[in-house]
Amino acid sequence: MKHIGVFAHHPECSEDCITGMRLSLEPEYTLTEFTEDDITPAFLSQFDAVAFPGGIGDSASFDTFFRRQSQNAIADFVAHGGLYLGICMGAYFAGSYYFDLLDSVDAVQYIKLPGAVVKRSYGTTTEITWNGTPTQMYFYDGCAMIGDESKFKTVARYSTGEPAAIIQGRVGAIGPHPESQLYWYQEPWAYNRPNWHNEQHWLLLRGFVDELFKQRTIGSRIQKLYYSWTRLKW
Repeated sequence: MKHIGVFAHHPECSEDCITGMRLSLEPEYTLTEFTEDDITPAFLSQFDAVAFPGGIGDSASFDTFFRRQSQNAIADFVAHGGLYLGICMGAYFAGSYYFDLLDSVDAVQYIKLPGAVVKRSYGTTTEITWNGTPTQMYFYDGCAMIGDESKFKTVARYSTGEPAAIIQGRVGAIGPHPESQLYWYQEPWAYNRPNWHNEQHWLLLRGFVDELFKQRTIGSRIQKLYYSWTRLKW
């Protein structure tokens, strides 16, 4: 069974988002939660991928729960064959100010872009074209991936054209929330109710992760050798 470690630190990393990821990905994938206190190369070696969900974290909170050693451990995990999945805040974390996992592309605040359809931070839906099919997807101040589009695969775009979900090597970043659940569309956000996706967006997320896992074969042997050496060192 493919094993994904999911970072948990409520409310900065929302328990609601983690629940949505479980509903979307299990039982095809095994999800195990971990905290900032767990992050070492030896601990991460049990996972095929690490996932960082959405929440209310910002640059200040990032530095409080990821010391330099933890940041390096995540970056090394990916560099040596592990996968990284980031949704909303987790996608921001893949950017240059955080784990710095993306090449020639950065995760930037969509609502601040010229022409953005959503212009302030609140729970809503916005049109996303996912693998060529338009849909209304839950959105809460997510990012757009701006940069050299020749260096990544664009899976989804905002209606204004900016990439909303990308895969670059072993890194997957998603700005909106395909893991959203029914109660996210109910009070006090009942205006979103007509756009409830009837769990279809969970299938989109699962397909995204399936595609990301195809990248794991690249460097997987290197990862095994690296972590065998790491266990001896630590």
